[in-house]
Amino acid sequence: MSPLKLAKRGIIVSCQARADNPLHGPAFMGAMALAARDGGAVGIRANGPEDIAAVKAAGLPVLGIYKILSDSSPVYITPNFDAARAIVAAGADVVALDCTLRPRNGEEPTVLIRRIRDELGVEVFADVSVLDEGLAAADAGATYVGTTLSGYTEATGPKPEAPDVALVEALARRISLPVIAEGRYNTPELVRRAFEAGAHAVVVGTMITNPREITRRFVSLGVPQ
Repeated sequence: MSPLKLAKRGIIVSCQARADNPLHGPAFMGAMALAARDGGAVGIRANGPEDIAAVKAAGLPVLGIYKILSDSSPVYITPNFDAARAIVAAGADVVALDCTLRPRNGEEPTVLIRRIRDELGVEVFADVSVLDEGLAAADAGATYVGTTLSGYTEATGPKPEAPDVALVEALARRISLPVIAEGRYNTPELVRRAFEAGAHAVVVGTMITNPREITRRFVSLGVPQ
């Protein structure tokens, strides 16, 4: 068995910026990936073929997603096989997709997991929100199970301020696959708690790569009103 792309006890940095963000675009994401690499990250999570191609220059494993919004389904993280194929062609080493139980257009996660592994030959990262979804993704052949969508689905809303460390712990107890903690890990202390709960690795995004949101946090919490 070949070694896992995403190293144990590492930080994966999510380099993403929406279209309304001043840092939107592959040039900025590529620079962020280089900075994350120099800081000790073990992988980069990036969205879409252009950004994925740009972050490859950092030389780290790329956890790729492709966000495709739809009016008819809440599922938008790599929602179909064509999206997965496009990001693998751009350089993604691992494909992450929404593996929640929500209604979707097209193939179910269990089918997509198998097709991505068998036809594209890459590792699969299952973004889930609750324990049952993680168990199903593990049974379907996912390489990793991530807590990415906890707090972002009807089953787990409204979104809390703290990360779902309990889900990390529950998954780590029930499955033999690497469990990746993701979602609102905004301090080193929270990252440490995730590792103590059994996380294989932790994804950190906003608090590393989104200066606008970091500034807003300092303004709202640190400036006297």
